[in-house]
Amino acid sequence: MAKSKESKKSKSKQEVQESKSPAEFFAENQAIAGFDNMGKSLYTTIRELVENSLDACESVNVLPDIVLKIEEMTQIDFNELRGVHGSGGKSGAVDEGLFKKKGATGNGSAVKNEGSESAQKKKKGARNEDAYFRITVRDNGCGMSHDAIPNLLGRVLSGSKYGVRQTRGKFGLGAKMALIWSKKSTGVPIRIKTSHIKSQEYVSTCVLDIDIYKNEPKVIEHKKQNNTDEWRGTEFEVIIAGSFSSYKARIVQYLQQLAIITPYAKLEMQYSNKNDGKKDMTIRYDRRSEQMPPPAREVKHHPSSVNNLLVQQLVDKSKSKTLLKFFCDDLSGVSPSIAKRVITELGKGFDEDMKPSELDNKQITRLVQLLRSVELFKAPDGSCLSPLGEYNLNLGIRKVIEPDIVATARDKPSAYEGHPFIVEAAISLGGKSAKEGINVIRFANRIPLLFEAGADVSTRVAQSKIKWSSYKIDHKKDKISVFVSIVSTKVPFKGTGKEYIGDDITEIQISVKRALQSCCQQLRSQLTKRNALRDALQRKNRLVKYIP
Repeated sequence: MAKSKESKKSKSKQEVQESKSPAEFFAENQAIAGFDNMGKSLYTTIRELVENSLDACESVNVLPDIVLKIEEMTQIDFNELRGVHGSGGKSGAVDEGLFKKKGATGNGSAVKNEGSESAQKKKKGARNEDAYFRITVRDNGCGMSHDAIPNLLGRVLSGSKYGVRQTRGKFGLGAKMALIWSKKSTGVPIRIKTSHIKSQEYVSTCVLDIDIYKNEPKVIEHKKQNNTDEWRGTEFEVIIAGSFSSYKARIVQYLQQLAIITPYAKLEMQYSNKNDGKKDMTIRYDRRSEQMPPPAREVKHHPSSVNNLLVQQLVDKSKSKTLLKFFCDDLSGVSPSIAKRVITELGKGFDEDMKPSELDNKQITRLVQLLRSVELFKAPDGSCLSPLGEYNLNLGIRKVIEPDIVATARDKPSAYEGHPFIVEAAISLGGKSAKEGINVIRFANRIPLLFEAGADVSTRVAQSKIKWSSYKIDHKKDKISVFVSIVSTKVPFKGTGKEYIGDDITEIQISVKRALQSCCQQLRSQLTKRNALRDALQRKNRLVKYIP
C-alpha cells in the first residue's frame, strides 16, 4: 500500500512538457510589450497605431495626416453595444449578496461607517468601474493589400521590419498586441478599412480576430467595395478596456513630443465621453514643415556586430560560391584585400575558394572571434540612417514649445559594436510650457520616450556632464529644455519595455555630450550678444534720463 501511494505521489509530481505559440506567450506576458495595466494598455495601443500610420506614410514619402479618435464609454454602454444583458457589476444586481465581502454587517455597520463611505470609495488603489474605449486611427499612407491584411495583423512576430535598418519597431508586435489586448479585455475583433496605393479602385474592409493558441488570424469578414472617394490609406478601429484619467497626461505629452519630432505631420486627437460631454477635448498640431527625412536604407551586417548564430544564418542564406565572395558580398565594410588577409590569418582549414556551406561549428566560432577583433574594417556607414535634421528639429521645437531662444546640433555619425548611430540635440531657453531647471525630452528612432527618464543616457549627461555655468546658463533658475534624438540600426534599449537607453555605452554617451556642448556654445554666443545689447540699451536710457 505504501509503495502504491508513493508511486501516485511521484506521478502527480511529474511535469507535463508544453509549448506555447508566440501569440499565447505575449497574451500571458503582456507587460513585455507595454501593456502593464489599464492606463498603460490604452496608452500603448494609441502609440502603436499612430506609429504604424506614420510608417505607412513615410514608406511612400507622403506627408502624414493622422486623426486619432478616442470614444470613452461605461460598462453599461459597452454592454448595450455588444448586446450583453446585465450590468456586469453591483448596480442592478439580482443577488446583491454576491458583491458583499464576507464579514460585512447589516444596518448598524452602515450607520457607523456612513461618514467615511465616500472616503472608502476614493481610497487609493480601489478599483473603479471598468471603462471601455473605441480607438480609431485614420491615415493617408500606403494602405494594405487586400490579401495581406490577415497575416499583417493577425500573426504575431510576422512583419516587414526585420533586417539591419533604422525602424520604429522590429518585433512584429505593435497592432497585433492591440488585437490581443482587445481579445482579452473586451472580446471584440478589430475592424480595418484600407485602400492600397497599387489598387485604389476599391476599399478593403476586414473584421479580424486571432487564434491565440495557433498564432493564426481568424477572418470574420473580408470584402471589397468600390472606392468612390478615391481615398487611400488605412482606418484601424479597436475596442478595448482602459483608463483614460490615469494616463491622460501621458497621452497628451506623447502627442506633444511626437509633434516636435515629426513637424512634417498633421496630428489630431479627438476625445469624447458618451456620458459627460464636458470632458470632450480636441488637440491638433498642424504641419510646420514640408520637408521629410530621407527613408532609411537596409544595410548588411558589419563584421564587428556578428555572433555565431548570425554567421550561421548568413552562411545558410548566402549565394556566394567562395568564402572570399562571402566576406565581400554578405558583410559590410570588407574589401577584397582585407578579406584575403583575414582568410590567411584564419589559418589551417580555411581557403579563399572553399564554399561557405563547408564551414563547421568550430570554424564558425574561430571566424566570429577573428571578425570581432580585426580593426581594419571600414566603419559602419551612417548614411543608411534617417535622422530628423536640424532644420525640422528647430521647427518642431518652435512650433510646440515656443521658446525664447533655441540652438540645434548634429554630432558626426558614430558606431558601437558595429551598429551605426547619429545623435541630434537641441537646447531651448524659455517657452510657454517649460519649467525651471533642466527638462530632458528624449527620442529614439524618432519615437518619444516618456518613461524611466532618470536612468537614460541623455538625462544623465545633461544633469552631470555639462557645466551649464560655463555657458552663462543657470541650470536651477532658467527654463532649460534639452532635446536628444538618437537614431540607429539597433537602439540599445534597457529592459523589455524599450523605455530608455542606458549610459553604459561609452560611444553614445560621448556623442550625446558633444552634441549638447555644441548647442551650449551656440547659446553662449547668442546670450552674450543679447546681454550686450541689453546693457547698451540700459546705459542709453540712463544717459537720456540724466543728461538734458
